[in-house]
Amino acid sequence: MDTHLKVTGQRKRFAAYLDSLAEAAGHLDRAEPLKSYCKGLLLAGERKSVEPMAARLAPENVSRMHQSLHHLVADAPWSDEEMLGCVRGYALAAMRKREPVVAWIIDDTGFPKKGKESVGVARQYCGQLGKPDNCRVAVSLSVSTATFSVPVAYRLYLPESWIEDGPRREKTGVPEAIQFQTKLQIALDQIRHAVESEVARGVVLADAAYGGHSQFRAGLRALQLEYAVGVQSSMSVWEPGKQPLPAKPRKQKGRPPKLLRRDENHQPVSTKQLAIALPKTAWQEINWREGNKKLG
Repeated sequence: MDTHLKVTGQRKRFAAYLDSLAEAAGHLDRAEPLKSYCKGLLLAGERKSVEPMAARLAPENVSRMHQSLHHLVADAPWSDEEMLGCVRGYALAAMRKREPVVAWIIDDTGFPKKGKESVGVARQYCGQLGKPDNCRVAVSLSVSTATFSVPVAYRLYLPESWIEDGPRREKTGVPEAIQFQTKLQIALDQIRHAVESEVARGVVLADAAYGGHSQFRAGLRALQLEYAVGVQSSMSVWEPGKQPLPAKPRKQKGRPPKLLRRDENHQPVSTKQLAIALPKTAWQEINWREGNKKLG
C-alpha cells in the first residue's frame, strides 16, 4: 500500500474516533477542547498536564489553549462512564475482529502525588512504589483478548478520610452523593455493570488483594462468571472431595445450628499445603504474552 494513502487512512480513522469521543462528551462546546486534549496526550513530551500540553498545541496562543483545556478537565460536566462506553464500543469491536475475548482483568493502580488537595490523595499502598506513600489509587476493569486489552471501567478510590472531610470535599468538588466504597466493592460494581451491558465475557483475573476475599469470589459466582484469582498461601481451603462436617444437632428446642464443625481428622489445609501435595502432572507452564514472566 502507498505510504501516503496509509497515513491518510490512519488520519481519517483517528478523526472519526475523536468525533465519537466528542459526541460522548455531550455538548458541542466541549468537542474541540476534547479533541485538542486527546492530541496533546499523544504528542511528544513527558509532562501531560494542561499547561505544557497547551504550549505544544498552540505555541502562538498558549493562554487561550490553556484556558480551554483547563475548563474541559476541571469544570465541564461530562460523564466518564459515557466516555468509557464509547471507547469500549470502538476498541472492543476492532479487537474482536482479530480474536475473541479471553479475560476480564481487575486491578488497581497507584499514582504518587505530593500535597493533600488532589482528590483521593492519602498515605496508602502505592503499587508503582511497592510501599505505602502519598498517592492516589484507581480501580479498573479491562477486557482482554490474547493480544490486546482495553479499560472499560475506571474509578478513583476515595479513602474514608476524604469521605468524612466535608470542607475538603466541597473545596475540591466531590459530589455529596459519593459515599465510601472499598476497592473490592468498586470492582464488583464495575463487573456487574459490564455484565448488565452485555460485554463479551472472559475469565475474571485478579490478584490476592481481591481474590483473597470470599465475598469477592462469591460475587463472581453469583454473576455466573469463571475466575482465576490470586490467594495468600496461608488461606484455609478444603481438599477436593472434602467439605466441612454438618453441625451437631442441638438438644434443646430452638433455631437449627448454622455453624459447621471440625474434628482432628477432618480439617481444612492451607493453599500452600494443597499445592505442594499436587502431582507434577497437575501443573502446566503458561506464558502470558511475549516478554512477560512465566507463570506456573
